[in-house]
Amino acid sequence: MDEAIRIYSRTLALDLRQFALKRSDMRYSQAFIPTVKETPSDADTISHKLMLRAGLIRKLSSGVYEWLPLGLRVLKKVEQIIREEMDAVGGHELLMPAILPKELWEETGRWNVYGKELFRLKDRADREFCLGPTHEEIITDIIRRDVRSYKQLPLMLYQFQTKFRDEIRPRFGVMRAKEFYMKDAYSFHATDEDAEKYYQIVYDAYSKICKRCGFKFSVVEAATGAIGGSFSHEFMVLAETGEEEIVSCDCGYGANVEKAECQREESASWRREKREEGQKLEEIHTPNMKTVEEVGEFLKEKPENFIKTLIYLSDNKPVMVLVRGNCEINEEKLKNFLKCNELILADSKTVEKITGAPVGFAGPANPAQKSKSAEEQKVEILADYSVEGIVNGVSGANKKDYHLKNMNIGRDYKPSQTADLRKVKRGDKCPRCKKHELKFSRGIEVGHTFKLGTKYSKSMDATFLDEKGKKNHFIMGCYGIGVSRIVAAAIEQSNDDNGIVWNESLAPYRVVIVPIAYEGKVKEVSDKIYARLRQPEDRSGGDVLLDDRNERAGVKFKDADLLGIPVRITVSEKTLKENKVEVKYRNQNTTELTDIEKLLSKIK
Repeated sequence: MDEAIRIYSRTLALDLRQFALKRSDMRYSQAFIPTVKETPSDADTISHKLMLRAGLIRKLSSGVYEWLPLGLRVLKKVEQIIREEMDAVGGHELLMPAILPKELWEETGRWNVYGKELFRLKDRADREFCLGPTHEEIITDIIRRDVRSYKQLPLMLYQFQTKFRDEIRPRFGVMRAKEFYMKDAYSFHATDEDAEKYYQIVYDAYSKICKRCGFKFSVVEAATGAIGGSFSHEFMVLAETGEEEIVSCDCGYGANVEKAECQREESASWRREKREEGQKLEEIHTPNMKTVEEVGEFLKEKPENFIKTLIYLSDNKPVMVLVRGNCEINEEKLKNFLKCNELILADSKTVEKITGAPVGFAGPANPAQKSKSAEEQKVEILADYSVEGIVNGVSGANKKDYHLKNMNIGRDYKPSQTADLRKVKRGDKCPRCKKHELKFSRGIEVGHTFKLGTKYSKSMDATFLDEKGKKNHFIMGCYGIGVSRIVAAAIEQSNDDNGIVWNESLAPYRVVIVPIAYEGKVKEVSDKIYARLRQPEDRSGGDVLLDDRNERAGVKFKDADLLGIPVRITVSEKTLKENKVEVKYRNQNTTELTDIEKLLSKIK
């Protein structure tokens, strides 16, 4: 054995003093890795629990976290993967301020659109600012000041920066926090054709990022929200614990539930059996029965024959919205349809003022605004496509404790418009192929790409001169990806009862060396393996942790599993008798005895 170690030592010969100058020591006894045994009581997701237990993060206050050394190593690895892919598609990195002046946000009208989620502050001169949740205004201002000609286009700029959002209820650890780290990129183009071509290039780059991070993921159509634009896609990491629900079809269609289209079906398919169209309208006494379930049980009617009525305030203007009783209104669709800045569900006083009845008894039968200034003022009625085929339906009677039976569209109520306004539900057919039922799954949004068009360049008058010397507004794209979210999403997708199971590209360390009793020959061999694996030419690239603590083997193994390090090398007197060490991969349950001389090639 001594001869084998001597030969091995010669092959691993290294000037450790020179190495110390190149990189910091990665010994567990000198590292700051404050793991904890017990699961924190306030952690509400797997990733949140494991990030706290593994010493990646610590909570400072609600929605605000400190990134400890191990967590920061992972964060920086994600950042570097993203940086490499952004550089590969011609991006140029810059850094914009986090404190943004109100004036620029007022130019686009978003100072009020963002509402209470926007962190607002004033300086000592009483000037107003916000902490940036996104940077469309700032990047557009940079471009309008410095880019003049089509010859300078296309151009893509990106940054890594901490963003801020005043979440009403921060949750899910770093996934929905008040402070988060992300990469946002913005591209500028002379033509729509070029903008859409580049959009696809970044779309492909985001797919590469997800693959390099080891994700099982799906790309789905998404609502554009407060960012705006003509279309967008979300990159969703598939996980049962995902906060968002997504739908997909075998034909290739995919969307999140906010964006998912609902197929407009033939009215004949909605007709109830043994019902004749046009039965006489009938008022039914329904004391204290407000919900579809309560009234349905009383009248022996199924939910799909109800006309559910909701009152919303669209930029403070009331609107009545109708949907089938077994469906729900999609507020994102409704907001986009109404083109409003603010959409809120009306409170009970407003509902009673408009309909003349308490909540639960509203219906579309001639609702009127009851006020001194607007007597009998009609309220606009919008209907989802789902109500078009309801025959002899049931709705509120706009009268306390009463409902109407045999309601029919056209005769008893006339919506001003019908549209796709509901949430997709299980059993719905795909809106594209119209053949297959949609599949539902859950995911975590890690990236979002937007085709912005001229939304910001027009409002901020950002122009360039084309080849004919004519002024044109820049056509823009926007591409965001959450760096801190990727870290959490990776843990949500890959973990077990023992802790995190990192993909090799994201792991804080790729290899952990665990000596059993760090002394004598065990120490000598462990140190030499450690030194060799830390050489720059080795694939591990210095990503090696030596657990030199004076702890029991069980404690070391548990910590290695909790941290999720992909490869564990165990060195013990028992295995050294055979010139071997024990190798275990984190994503496997078995261990292998490996000759010391073959260790490096085995790991590679």
